[in-house]
Amino acid sequence: MRAILHADKEWGIGKNNGLMFKIPADMKFFKETTTGNVVVMGSNTLKSFPGGKPLKDRLNIVLWPDGEDRDDCLIVRSLEELFAEIGKYDPERVFVVGGRMMYKTLLPYCTEVLLTKVDAVGGADAYFENLDENENFYLFSESEPEVTNGYTIRFCVYKNKNPLKY
Repeated sequence: MRAILHADKEWGIGKNNGLMFKIPADMKFFKETTTGNVVVMGSNTLKSFPGGKPLKDRLNIVLWPDGEDRDDCLIVRSLEELFAEIGKYDPERVFVVGGRMMYKTLLPYCTEVLLTKVDAVGGADAYFENLDENENFYLFSESEPEVTNGYTIRFCVYKNKNPLKY
């Protein structure tokens, strides 16, 4: 399983249950990487999508303990149920896409974090763990900076030295 997200200079990842930045290159990368795969999220992330609808062309698995069953995504009620479900898929095809609590809970199980670093401060109210200070993760690769929609970004891959099994 891998996590995919963007973060600002302070490791901020969201504001008011939404993204802080509109970054076309990051959105393109996210879509190309996750389409045809499995995306895992919490209920607030699902609710933040337009119309509260899941992402198209992906299996959307939502951890939502008291949520109603839906026809357009798979609702799981517990971490155990989530792990049983994602265990059916190739771990390289499973992506954690938010929000803050899902990232925090599932980060130790992720083999990689695909992080778009945004050279700006977005006024976040939700943060991701600073992987540069986490002894279990190391920066494996980092792209050259590129400017998109007025923001300088870098695509980074952090690897987990010792991911937990689920």
